[in-house]
Amino acid sequence: MPEALTLTSLPLFPLGTVLYPGGLLPLQIFEVRYLDMIGKCHKTGAPFGVVSLTEGSEVRRPVNAAARGTASGDGFAREAFNTVGTLAKIIEFSVPQPGLMVVQCQGIHRFTITRREKLKHGLWIADVVRMEDDLPVRIPHDLQKAADALGKLIKGLLNSDTPPDKMPLLAPYHLDDCSWVANRWCELLPIPLTVKQQLMELDNPLLRLELVCDMLERNGISR
Repeated sequence: MPEALTLTSLPLFPLGTVLYPGGLLPLQIFEVRYLDMIGKCHKTGAPFGVVSLTEGSEVRRPVNAAARGTASGDGFAREAFNTVGTLAKIIEFSVPQPGLMVVQCQGIHRFTITRREKLKHGLWIADVVRMEDDLPVRIPHDLQKAADALGKLIKGLLNSDTPPDKMPLLAPYHLDDCSWVANRWCELLPIPLTVKQQLMELDNPLLRLELVCDMLERNGISR
């Protein structure tokens, strides 16, 4: 078995969301710590890491004297995030005005953090080990309803003349693959962030799709 790929000093973007491999992530960047990071990633074609927050907010916030117990030691509110995240690559990039970047990113590979460090200007970096990608698994007959419901949703969006840049899913649409269908439903369903994280971390795409099917049935989306 080949040695796992490691990346050192990977810049991190803690967010209030969970990015899945193959998923679409639109971002508007205005914080100084991320403007420089995203600019460098775009220029070099390098990825960055998306991790879901467990404490704190997406925007760095100073704390006042009454809330010093929630500070991180640098005068700003503490930030904490999950150890498992997803590498993201920039697929669209624009600067509509000074101090604002608008990007579209795609999730590519999951990773596990082995070391993390917060730099003085608030940017997190980490050493990470890439996790194995989901193996392609064809959708079994008893779970086909999840793929059918997703296919119907995609067809409806396409027939409504939704602009390509407004589609919530990136083509091509792998409606015959357990991982792709499960991941897209996990992004679309209104489920708690902790559940999205747990599903993303599962190393069995078939199990992930089975759990998604249960949620679809409970929400009346598929029968």
